[in-house]
Amino acid sequence: MAHSHDHHHHHDTAGGSTRNIVLAFALNTFFAVVELIGGYLTNSVSITSDALHDFGDSLSLGLSLYFHKKATRKGDAKYTYGYKRFSLIGAFINSIVLIVGSVFVIKEAVERMIEPVQPDAKGMIWLALLGIVVNAAAAFRLKKGHSVNERVISLHFIEDVLGWVAVLTGAVVMQFYDIPVLDPILSLLIACYILYNVYGNIKTTIGIVLQGFPESLDREKITSLFSANKEVHSVHDLHVWSLDGNYHVLSAHVVLNKNESLIDVEPLKQKIKHDMLHEGVNHCTLEFELENAHCKGC
Repeated sequence: MAHSHDHHHHHDTAGGSTRNIVLAFALNTFFAVVELIGGYLTNSVSITSDALHDFGDSLSLGLSLYFHKKATRKGDAKYTYGYKRFSLIGAFINSIVLIVGSVFVIKEAVERMIEPVQPDAKGMIWLALLGIVVNAAAAFRLKKGHSVNERVISLHFIEDVLGWVAVLTGAVVMQFYDIPVLDPILSLLIACYILYNVYGNIKTTIGIVLQGFPESLDREKITSLFSANKEVHSVHDLHVWSLDGNYHVLSAHVVLNKNESLIDVEPLKQKIKHDMLHEGVNHCTLEFELENAHCKGC
């Protein structure tokens, strides 16, 4: 099981990181527009579908920047846990946009497979080379960043580089051989790849909204850390969920071996909280009780 030992890093998305993400957003949006025009001019559906991929990345960058600002707001009377969950709204909006776009691309690609149209291979080669350079530069810039967000986004750009390598390969082949059907085949592959990623994102987001046990945490390890303390008889009503995929919350009823005062139980409480923080749980609510107490999970 992968443990989330990076709970210290979620607060370092300060100025530098935000600047990098803004730069990536600007570069990506500009390039998506270039691609849309290029796809239209070269009559290439695979470039148009890659433009959609880039536009989707831009949208998710823009939304993650917007919701990142909002998500850092502290809790208030309305949202007592704070605004962290707002980042999930961005993930949903982005997924829906990409699904709709991919459906259009697939429809266009299927029509092109039935009646192939020869795209401008030379124009595609130039666009693909430009795409590789721009996306590689953005990926390199973000890879040097410290925040989790930057690392995730740098992966997006590396994927884009690979997408462009595929377009470039197809264009070079079409430059020398008359295989126009290669273009829609490439665009179908790109669209399927986008949908596969969207499926993963939606699945994760729904898991968080439904308060599933966070995938990055180890359930057995967490339970065993409770019982490792000699004062603890057992633990029940243990709930762990995540606010946004990074910030995890736990609540539990801890049954003690003997009646202890609040002062006596304080060191145990601090130790449990420290252990949990080490496992990646950011917020703990603990209720201490005795074995014969009739607890109805209240």
